[in-house]
Amino acid sequence: MINQENTYLGADGLAYCKICGEPVEAFFPPDSILGMKKHFRQCACIRQKREVEEKAYKEREHRELVERNRKICFEEPRMYDWNFELAEKTTTIEKAKEYTANWNDMKKNHIGFLLWGPIGTGKSYIAGCIANALLNREITVKMTNFNTIIDDMFPLEDKTEYINALARYELLILDDLGTERNSEYALGIVFSVIDRRYRSGRPLIVTTNLPIKQLKEETNIEKKRIYDRILEMCVPLYVGGSSYRSDIAHEKMGKMKTFFATAESSQTENIIEQTGTKTI
Repeated sequence: MINQENTYLGADGLAYCKICGEPVEAFFPPDSILGMKKHFRQCACIRQKREVEEKAYKEREHRELVERNRKICFEEPRMYDWNFELAEKTTTIEKAKEYTANWNDMKKNHIGFLLWGPIGTGKSYIAGCIANALLNREITVKMTNFNTIIDDMFPLEDKTEYINALARYELLILDDLGTERNSEYALGIVFSVIDRRYRSGRPLIVTTNLPIKQLKEETNIEKKRIYDRILEMCVPLYVGGSSYRSDIAHEKMGKMKTFFATAESSQTENIIEQTGTKTI
């Protein structure tokens, strides 16, 4: 139905849009069997409006998909905001950014990272940055740890399906390797998850406080076969420097001191205003 208020009749007998000047009608071919002379067509205004609506729809779908996948990926909401833009510019961060930029090649060649180093240097944060960068591109990622996996699997009858589900993510991140229980049962699950991921041909990222030397020279047979699999799948990347957690603690302490100093100053000013006296 043509809106006559927004159109005018052209010399050729077609209705034209008053805004863009394009016809909103077109003639059927003379030999048309429909018995009609004219049909509706979209002018530039309508096409542009549709493009804007389609773009908004796709952007909304993208945001909703990314947010769903982000909630599946992380077990703690604070990880949603871990990103490269907020990270300190270090060699390790730059290598992690290169990894995400070259994701298609990393995925094709089954290349992962082994982020190792002292406690509190930001290994988990870097892994989270990688996860969020890929999630924003609609790539499925799961970041978890073996303590959670072992607890989740304990009551399950079908443990194989749980392990297979982990293997289906395009990227799997296993955080804090070495902090899980040291029992035969726990080590068996660790190997099953690592081995299934290995056979899936998909990349794996592991973070650990264990020294790389210990991983390479492990003598315990059960642990050695786990570490050998990881070293075959993952490129070791040392994460050193000052403790990331200590830096955050110092930053918070600084903010707290500033806050209390400001609060104390304001309180003193209020006393002066109310009493007209100065404190020494």
